[in-house]
Amino acid sequence: LSTAFGGEKGFRTPGLRGVRSTTLFRAVNPELFIKPNKPVMAFGLVVVTLCVGYLGYLHAVKENQQQLYEAVSSDGERSMRRRSSRWD
Repeated sequence: LSTAFGGEKGFRTPGLRGVRSTTLFRAVNPELFIKPNKPVMAFGLVVVTLCVGYLGYLHAVKENQQQLYEAVSSDGERSMRRRSSRWD
C-alpha cells in the first residue's frame, strides 16, 4: 500500500514528485517536480519590485522634466506652459 502512494509508511509525497511519469514529461514540466526554493523566490520578488519601482521613478522624472516656460499674457498675467511644437 505504501508504494502505491509513492512514499514510505503510508505517507504521500506532496505534489507530483511521487507520481510515476516519463522522463520527457519531467523535462518539459520541471516546475512540477522541483522543490520550491525560498531564497531564490525572495530574491526574484525583490528584483521584480526594484524593477517596477525604477520604471515608476523614470516615469515620475519624465513627467517633472516636461519643458515648461513662463508665459506672459497680453494683460500681464504670468502662467506656466508646456513647450509644444507645431506638430502637437
